[in-house]
Amino acid sequence: MRVVVSQVSGVPLYQQIVEQVRQQIMAGELAAGAALPSLRALAAELRVSLITTTRAYNDLAVEGLIVNVPGKGSFVAEIDPAAARRSSLERARAGLRQIVTHTRHTGLVSLEELTAMLAQEWER
Repeated sequence: MRVVVSQVSGVPLYQQIVEQVRQQIMAGELAAGAALPSLRALAAELRVSLITTTRAYNDLAVEGLIVNVPGKGSFVAEIDPAAARRSSLERARAGLRQIVTHTRHTGLVSLEELTAMLAQEWER
């Protein structure tokens, strides 16, 4: 598992961990059943607090991406591709809903401009 965090990115550290681990699981880089580093080992490696790694692993467990086994550690869960796709679409919709709500209320950005920005970000 490869995780790199930035103290200055503006994105919470736990969220950086979640996003990177999620991406590696969804890309098949972390196979089902693979053991993840312990909470303490990951915290030490990344030089973050144990609370940060605990929050990240708990969020991943809530998403169904990992399984926390008391006394044994955390492991990559079996992923149902259809469920993973639904989850990804739900996260995307929630993010888009938030953006649309914010930009619609300002009245300063048109749907066409927003669509063009989305296309640009997609191509990055």
